[in-house]
Amino acid sequence: MPETIGFIGLGIMGKPMAHNLLKAGYSLIVLNRHQEVTDEFVAQGARSAQRPGDVAAKSDIVITMLPNSPQVEEVLAGPQGVLEGAHKGLTVIDMSTISPIVTQRLAEQLDAAGVEMLDAPVSGGDKGAIAGTLSIMVGGNEAVFQRCQPIFQKLGKTIVHVGGHGAGQIVKACNQIVVALTIEAVGEALVLGSKAGVDPAKILQVLGGGLAGNRVMEMRGPNMLSHNFEPGFRINLHRKDLDIALSAGHAYDVSLPVTALVDQMFSSLVVHGRGNLDHSALLTYLEDLANHKIGEDTQE
Repeated sequence: MPETIGFIGLGIMGKPMAHNLLKAGYSLIVLNRHQEVTDEFVAQGARSAQRPGDVAAKSDIVITMLPNSPQVEEVLAGPQGVLEGAHKGLTVIDMSTISPIVTQRLAEQLDAAGVEMLDAPVSGGDKGAIAGTLSIMVGGNEAVFQRCQPIFQKLGKTIVHVGGHGAGQIVKACNQIVVALTIEAVGEALVLGSKAGVDPAKILQVLGGGLAGNRVMEMRGPNMLSHNFEPGFRINLHRKDLDIALSAGHAYDVSLPVTALVDQMFSSLVVHGRGNLDHSALLTYLEDLANHKIGEDTQE
């Protein structure tokens, strides 16, 4: 019989991931800030709980998908948190993107209580979460990773054990650097080409067929062309992820100069009220600098 999974955090990413587990036949216990989302899952056969500790007490595995380190710490180790309801054999899988240092500290706390922990952040955005095709990078004990493989296989296609506790978060930081810098590069190319009079759609068509081709153009190029920045992954969350990467750079004495620059671009967008837009709206920062919106006539 499939394990009972407690799922805490049903946002843009967590909601479709939890749906995929429910469709796969897992018994699900959900906890979320917004009652209407919880009610939706209950109507489909899930159970609900009021506190993280209650989720832990009734589950074999607890998955968390939360915005940042403080929320994960509160849910796992805070008052009425997972640790208070922990029992022998419980496994916690944190699929949030948080600080690797916080992850290591939480893993130690959970281990002291006899609870296994994996850090398993994901990449692929809301579309990957819906399709169950996420890339999942997992840190922690390899035997625990192998035991949880059937769950990961319902959520993603590329599933890699990358090392010990915190290694998943380090790889996610690497991922977020590449994604952010690629969005910025694509944005620069589109603004330059468009202001010079070239159709942006044709720019993407040509670049996608050569060495410059990348998944950012495939997944977010249409958003950029249409200026549809309905969030798949919000700017303010990507800025948070770059802050994590920069902190890791300080901790490991690694210079990340261009990451720091793009982090400041995201920060400017947040200040200007665009933090809840999709991260592909980084394009608008570059358009502002050039006084040109792609696809429009060149402005004097």
